[in-house]
Amino acid sequence: MQTLILASSSPRRKELLQNLNLTFEISSSEVDESFDPGLSPSEVVMELAQRKAQAVFQAHSAAYVIGSDTIVVIHGQILGKPENDAEAVRMLKMLSGNQHDVYTGVSILSPHGTARFYEKTEVLFWELTDDEIISYVQSGEPLDKAGAYGIQELGSMLVKKISGDYFAVVGLPVSRTIRELKKLGYQLPYEK
Repeated sequence: MQTLILASSSPRRKELLQNLNLTFEISSSEVDESFDPGLSPSEVVMELAQRKAQAVFQAHSAAYVIGSDTIVVIHGQILGKPENDAEAVRMLKMLSGNQHDVYTGVSILSPHGTARFYEKTEVLFWELTDDEIISYVQSGEPLDKAGAYGIQELGSMLVKKISGDYFAVVGLPVSRTIRELKKLGYQLPYEK
């Protein structure tokens, strides 16, 4: 039997894979998430996804390991996860009324090869009032999310328009990930 491992403790990525009725394990490890500021956003997310997958694959070299990373980019500035409420407020004020790009990189390591790719999705926010921003930050939702929002939860109220892969904004471009797994020889349990 093939072993599939998600190299992430993200509840959102876990839920996306569970929605596909896949059997998988979760094994995340702490990796250095610093990056060369000269890298493009796509290079940043693919590099960080590779680090996460590689850290887990070293101990599970017979498995299919999925690493993923998501960042938000506005006006050329990369927004990761806010460190505190004040930083979340600052990020949300930047996003208010503006379009930004969400990049999610994926690295799949397996005994049969590797796949690395990214998806870029454009997201437009409504013009937000200070009260809306403060209320959202006080919900606690923004603190563990790139760009200080989660599109699938309360943060959905902030989003006016999306162009691209919704699931990539959540944290894992599901359809592309499955296709890349299959190219590497992974057999879906419901496909014979």
